[in-house]
Amino acid sequence: MSKTIYRPEHDVLLSLLKKHRNAAKLTQAECSKALSRPQSFMSDVESGTRRLDIIQLRDLCKVLGISLCKFVQELENAIAVSN
Repeated sequence: MSKTIYRPEHDVLLSLLKKHRNAAKLTQAECSKALSRPQSFMSDVESGTRRLDIIQLRDLCKVLGISLCKFVQELENAIAVSN
């Protein structure tokens, strides 16, 4: 199995995170600040150079105004469509 950063599903995840950040009308800097992270945090996440663990994803979902469960379901649906 290849590393997840090289799989198409990872691109779907990154697109979905960016979509929800934009929908929340947050800049990358504002999102990073809300997470008490450096300004570059969201840039690194969205570019795929930083990976999130499940707790970080949960925290990010809270900032973006979506539940982790709803986000994961949307991710699963987007992956299914992209296949």
